[in-house]
Amino acid sequence: MSYLKTRILQSREATSRRGPAPVLALPKAEAHSAFRLLTAATLMVAAAIAFAQPSFARGTPESFADLAEKLLPAVVNVSSEQEVKRSGPFPEEFMEKFGRGRDDEPPRHAQSLGSGFIVDGTKGIVITNNHVIEDSQEIKVILQDDTEYTATLVGTDPSTDVAVLKIDTDGKTLPEVPWGDSDKSRVGDWVMAIGNPLGLGGTVTAGIISARGRNIQSGPYDDYIQTDASINRGNSGGPLFNMDGEVVGINTAIFSQTGGSIGIGFSIPSNQAANVADQILKYGSTRRGWLGVSIQEVTDDIADSLGLAKAEGALISTVHEGGPAQTAGFEAGDIILSFGGKPVHDTRELLRLVANASVDEAVEVEVWRDGKTITLNPTLGQREKIDLAALSGEGTIEQGKGSVSRLDSLGVEISPLSEALIQEYNLNANEGGVVITDIAKDSDAADKDLRPGDMVLEVNQNPVSTPADVEKEVTTAMDAGRSSVLLKVLRGDRKIFVAVRFAR
Repeated sequence: MSYLKTRILQSREATSRRGPAPVLALPKAEAHSAFRLLTAATLMVAAAIAFAQPSFARGTPESFADLAEKLLPAVVNVSSEQEVKRSGPFPEEFMEKFGRGRDDEPPRHAQSLGSGFIVDGTKGIVITNNHVIEDSQEIKVILQDDTEYTATLVGTDPSTDVAVLKIDTDGKTLPEVPWGDSDKSRVGDWVMAIGNPLGLGGTVTAGIISARGRNIQSGPYDDYIQTDASINRGNSGGPLFNMDGEVVGINTAIFSQTGGSIGIGFSIPSNQAANVADQILKYGSTRRGWLGVSIQEVTDDIADSLGLAKAEGALISTVHEGGPAQTAGFEAGDIILSFGGKPVHDTRELLRLVANASVDEAVEVEVWRDGKTITLNPTLGQREKIDLAALSGEGTIEQGKGSVSRLDSLGVEISPLSEALIQEYNLNANEGGVVITDIAKDSDAADKDLRPGDMVLEVNQNPVSTPADVEKEVTTAMDAGRSSVLLKVLRGDRKIFVAVRFAR
């Protein structure tokens, strides 16, 4: 669906004749069958359902002609060339068994077409999608008047699919378009897209914003604007305009099972894209905020076990040693309710807020702890400088003592940490806690996917080292009228919170 899709199709059509796949795969969304990246910006198709209340919204535009005429010169076609390694028509197993033939055949070259737009006509700064120019040996930018420039790549951000290009304008000032405030865009607002669908440059379409905050599983920071624009291959990287002629999105993907537009397109919000582009222009790469915690969703059971009225926010499962959160006093089991004055509804929202926050600046964070709200003020680090894979806590503990205990109220059997269990389940002896050795069928613990070999480190946010410690916390929770307890569980090298309901 994207330019990337176009590239992949070109590559596959040249190397395989096994027939078209039912769903066209995008380079970065191959696992998500229906979502495809686009390669050119397109206008959203107008939905003519207008609620006749002029005090709340603009009426249906009589024409988009004046706006299109003004904006078209700043929208460009982006052509890139990639080197594609030759491959035969036979599957990998056949090649391994019978040989690959000649290895000295030169690679072929594939060309891709996408869209982009100029945001600085003096410096020649062009914005497009990363998937439009990914792995390209040469990038060309073609203006509306067919003037062609060779572009250099300033930088990319695969996580948000944004790329920044630069062209030498030879002293000319090219037409440019301004960024708009995508946060002000509302569902139902008219929008217009211009791009290069299927190589048809300067194509204008119009429509409305159909939804906000869409997660299409393309990356960790998905926050797409959904539009009913007619977006096709070649539209990727093109701008989505509001009626003031401001860019409020970058057309990036469509939902389609046929490869063509069915009126469900997705655009990167301008506020997210502009922030990424500004960082690339200033630093050569992104500078995302880093809080130094691992988080998980707050379920109804977890909310109940912690006395939170509603399942919302992001639950901290681990506070990384030496990180901003530890310095600011965050604790595992805290639930982040707001960040920088903005409410946090789920983990993805917190990821976006932290990533977009300024590095080395303090931010106000509201958390739920011990049945009340407190405010902490961490100074964020830079995510790109952190070796996330190396984050782990170290220390030594004394192996727990006590006998095996069966907790019918939870449907689990637990044992103190021992050398035999460490060997049997390959446990981390430095973490402490108790070990689950059996799970009752038809129990809530089984439904929550607890397993033998899981280590219980905390119950109701209190550390436990013996089965007796667990029994005490369970009894306390039941006496308080709670319907569940919150377990902090270590499985492998991952710590998670699991709320387990008491058996009735």
